[in-house]
Amino acid sequence: MKYLLITAFLVLFSVTLTAQTHTINGKITNQFDGETLFGVNITTADFKKGTTTNEYGFYTFNLPEGKQKIIISYLGFKTITKEINLTKNLTLNIELQEESETLDDVVISTKEAKIINRIRKPQMSVTQLKIKTIKQMPAFLGEIDIIKSITLLPGVTSNGEGSSGFNVRGGAADQNLVLLDEATIYNTSHLFGFFSVFNADAIKDINLYKGGIPSKFGGRVASVLDVRQKDGNNKNLHFNGGIGLISSRLLVEAPIKKDKASFLFAGRTSYVNLFLKAAKKKNRTSFFDLNTKLSYELSDNNKLYLSGYFGKDVFEMDNFFSNSYGNNTFNLRWNHLYNDKLFSNLSFIYSKYNYDLTFGTLKFKWLSDIVDLNVKYDFNYALSDKYKLNFGLNFNKYNFHPGELIKTSEDSSVNEGKMDSKFAYEPALYLEMEHKVNDKLNLRYGVRYSSFYRVGAQKFKVYQDNLPVVYNAAVAIYQHGTSIGEENYEKNKTIASFGGFEPRVSLAYQLNDDTSVKASYQLVNQYLHLISNTNSPTPLDVWTPSGKFIKPQKSNQYAIGYFKNLKNNHYTLEVESYYKTVANRIDYIDGAELIANNHLETEILSGEARSYGLELLLRKNKGRFTGWLSYTLSKSEQRVQGRTPEETGINNGNWYNSSYDRTHDISLTGSYKLNEKWRFGANFIYQTGRPTNYPSGQYLFEDTIVPVFTSRNAERLPSYNRLDISATLTPRKNKNRKWKAEWVFGVYNLYNRKNAASITFQRNEETLQNEALRTSIFPIMPSITYNFKF
Repeated sequence: MKYLLITAFLVLFSVTLTAQTHTINGKITNQFDGETLFGVNITTADFKKGTTTNEYGFYTFNLPEGKQKIIISYLGFKTITKEINLTKNLTLNIELQEESETLDDVVISTKEAKIINRIRKPQMSVTQLKIKTIKQMPAFLGEIDIIKSITLLPGVTSNGEGSSGFNVRGGAADQNLVLLDEATIYNTSHLFGFFSVFNADAIKDINLYKGGIPSKFGGRVASVLDVRQKDGNNKNLHFNGGIGLISSRLLVEAPIKKDKASFLFAGRTSYVNLFLKAAKKKNRTSFFDLNTKLSYELSDNNKLYLSGYFGKDVFEMDNFFSNSYGNNTFNLRWNHLYNDKLFSNLSFIYSKYNYDLTFGTLKFKWLSDIVDLNVKYDFNYALSDKYKLNFGLNFNKYNFHPGELIKTSEDSSVNEGKMDSKFAYEPALYLEMEHKVNDKLNLRYGVRYSSFYRVGAQKFKVYQDNLPVVYNAAVAIYQHGTSIGEENYEKNKTIASFGGFEPRVSLAYQLNDDTSVKASYQLVNQYLHLISNTNSPTPLDVWTPSGKFIKPQKSNQYAIGYFKNLKNNHYTLEVESYYKTVANRIDYIDGAELIANNHLETEILSGEARSYGLELLLRKNKGRFTGWLSYTLSKSEQRVQGRTPEETGINNGNWYNSSYDRTHDISLTGSYKLNEKWRFGANFIYQTGRPTNYPSGQYLFEDTIVPVFTSRNAERLPSYNRLDISATLTPRKNKNRKWKAEWVFGVYNLYNRKNAASITFQRNEETLQNEALRTSIFPIMPSITYNFKF
């Protein structure tokens, strides 16, 4: 408890009496549809005092009594100024009007609230992407993809085309916490990674935290991707959608009670099957998803939200087998304003990820799922104009069902069975202070305490010497340990427990109005692990909790950065450097069998990971041409040492490249508005090839050629590079009618680069020579999409 006590002491000690002040609070919304706006800047005219809206559009701050001038600004909206005579606490709700686009450069004053706040705020290693920006990027087959968009940012990569998930600062995909309206998404992919589960039409805000993660988030050691759905238009009935080559989408939103209640429904579906059928292919593949939201303002101080997501993928291969997987989430939220300084949000969240596999010829099916129930209560308290306190708690209950084998016919020859279900609880609480020390220095410091309880009912094997994995020195390999019995844990009996404090601190020191340096430190515990022997997640991978034989991952990350606005915010420059370590990162023994294994502890070794790098992001924010240049220079490594002097560990106990290591990663993203009718976009990507294993030799064993490998991940695939372009045609007649439409033409992989998804080695049957075969997934691919709204 010492971190909590120290933080509480600092709060009580630091808050001092000042001159008579009053509180201004309220919410800020979009004038067009009533959507609350996250991250709006509210400052005084001299920019010395200010705040930003939270995730629900609420703001509060204190000002001295008397006449005040406040400025409200937000990217993409008209900046407004309010003059007030502050004699008592004031509630001020504001509607912002979207800026109309013009071809001329926007004239900006030498100071803007959004410039000053971005420089002053202690938050670093975070990127907020606007859906409007993402929609201007070229998209694969015309389908806008949030996951692919964030891989254009520094420090974020993917494991290649057709792979699901994303990697942040050298971390694995399972080390990212992905939230949709606060609910955890355990698989972010459609069509095995070709698209993501996020329908851009239904999304309002996207925030990616790579470091300096706020104390309210926990459970993943690499990053947090916080995605928020729209609330629904409470002003007017509104439709928008699009028709693409392989999928279509439609969103409907409207008021139930104007300015008080609204609903939103957004659906997508694919029709790849139509093309497969026309091509007389027996395989079938499809996906659909549905986003829903109900919002109701009970009073000025109370608002309810009910949101949900339902998605499913289906793949069939003739009559041989089929599989389906998907996410389902619900979230019931209550926003409550206790007084003019204290805001709260209470959430009840349900999240489920399931995977089904059916073999028609063998007449059985395989079912697995994970269910995550979460209750969280968050508070924001404005102590004064210099101190803001954030605190709260959350409680997760996990039910893991790794797999169940069921006959689909009485004449099936398979034996029905069920792998052991696993249960766990994860309670946590946090306390965090935002502290404005003076006009130059801003701090954010706090602590999160998380704990984890692995509970029964479950049976465990007891291993000789308590070693589920043993080392055979005679043949220099790791093998399964010897089972000497079983231990049974009754329902809710604690099998293993873990916990710890997670301190977080960030600071920003302002050198001048346009320049600041920032630094951050974070410690994060992760209690869940994705068991996978592939480089990117697949639907068949298994999530498992920490327990008797698997310890929680623990990460320490340090970061420092330099931030500068150039030419009155026409350009912004962000440079960051980081160093991260991860303890208890699992790896697998050679020949590990992970599928349908009820005793995964016999396949796992515990090691460590580290990553470090330099990131640069240069943005052009104004003018006909906008975009950014992103560059990352980084290193990501793992190590598994032997437990005794005679053990070799993995790779002889030496550091080896992780599968997510990319030395160089360059992205150039641009959008050019030629006139009111045409807009053009382009992405260029270059990455160092990902690490892999090539055979260094071979030997003959009983007429079979056996390859020989040396160091793990010592080789690399060829470098990856690609150029995508797009052109958007907006008919001029859009301007004066309700039905507005646009045509988006795109070309993916313009110069038809055959990027290697993998390289395999085989013996040519004719020449009897060894040869390498490169597998490439996507050649040049044109697309066309028709978007509409009314």
